[in-house]
Amino acid sequence: MAGMAEKDADAAGGALAAGETGKPRDPRAERLAAQLRANLKRRKEQAKARASGEDEAG
Repeated sequence: MAGMAEKDADAAGGALAAGETGKPRDPRAERLAAQLRANLKRRKEQAKARASGEDEAG
């Protein structure tokens, strides 16, 4: 299955050259990536809290 993901990345132009780590290159992109990670973490925590609250109530 990993081969399929690599083909999709190539088709989308998102393939990384050998040795690249995939980190954003400019400070703005780094800040955006950090904000997106924080937002995703917060949303996961909220969803988990909602799910556990539903289990208790139901």
